[in-house]
Amino acid sequence: MLKIGVMVSGGGTNLQAILDAISSGSLPDCRVVTVVSSKPGVGALERAQNAGIPSAVFFRRDYADPDACDADVLGHMQAYGVQLVVLAGFLSLIGERLIHAYPLAILNVHPSLIPSFCGKGCYGIIPHRKVLEYGVKVTGATIHFVEPEYDSGPIVLQKAVAVMEDDTPETLQKRVMEEAEWVILPEAIRLYAAGKLRVNGRHVTVLP
Repeated sequence: MLKIGVMVSGGGTNLQAILDAISSGSLPDCRVVTVVSSKPGVGALERAQNAGIPSAVFFRRDYADPDACDADVLGHMQAYGVQLVVLAGFLSLIGERLIHAYPLAILNVHPSLIPSFCGKGCYGIIPHRKVLEYGVKVTGATIHFVEPEYDSGPIVLQKAVAVMEDDTPETLQKRVMEEAEWVILPEAIRLYAAGKLRVNGRHVTVLP
């Protein structure tokens, strides 16, 4: 059984996609054992409660030293025996303490086709605004392993989504979530749990 710790910052739609995949049987031998939020009062925490999953909030503003916050997050994950950390709409930078404790065992979903529209400050709805500003015709989502820099790390999966002429940032965001994020995030977890991901430098090979 792969024990998963999911980190969130908002409504938790990607968390729900993972939970739905587990419930449907498409993620066999996987279980979300805890949900960690970067701030209180978000919808993802309610989703965790409804699913009977223990949750915790680690609000960086409550800490004088960010490393102390990272230490507490790591301690929490270890207390629940987490083997894979999934950033499902987590909008804070992950500290190196956690990354070093989980080498090639932290997955992030980003709402664009990396290396486009990514990096520091490019999160939430912002990538979708930039896609429309640049007149890009195709966007999508990326699942990648996490390294210390924003949106870096070997790419696991990507899925393209067409940009429509009448799109707004909000309609584009919704379609990227529905057609890409909610599809490839559970699939990346399935491949990881099945031992089908091989990393060589910056390249990830998906084994048959």
